[in-house]
Amino acid sequence: MKKMMVLLLVGFVHFTLVAGDTVSGKVISVIDGNTLEVVTETNESYRVVLQGIDCPEIGQAFGEEARLHLERIMLTKEITVELQGKDRWGNYIAIVFVDDLDPRIDLLNRGLAWTAEKSTTAGLKDLEERARKNYLGLWEQENPTPPWIYRRQQTMMEVKGS
Repeated sequence: MKKMMVLLLVGFVHFTLVAGDTVSGKVISVIDGNTLEVVTETNESYRVVLQGIDCPEIGQAFGEEARLHLERIMLTKEITVELQGKDRWGNYIAIVFVDDLDPRIDLLNRGLAWTAEKSTTAGLKDLEERARKNYLGLWEQENPTPPWIYRRQQTMMEVKGS
């Protein structure tokens, strides 16, 4: 019990130290439509997930288009990263700006992203709805599968060891 409390305290302290910090750096890699790798001038490396959106996975319709679009607007560019915390895999969750552009808005406007499953950002949801009503990007499909559902389906299809 004591170890659990210490771990929780360390996790909370780490989250509060991360949340609200701002770093600048260069995008060195785009993993998918909402995940990128950034290196700062002091050679610190960050894997960053864009806060509040979720793009189709690579292998899903529009997954590669989302990745290529993010790569086109961000790769090798200097960016500002507003850290919001970490996800359960240790990736930084952040709001990112490149040349005063918020790529989340661009991805949503083009129909290349959903708002995240647990997002509460009303402004982002409005952008998703507009793209949906105009049948842009992934919304040209009749019933696109959200990436969080796709990931769960992929996990269920994996062979389980004994």
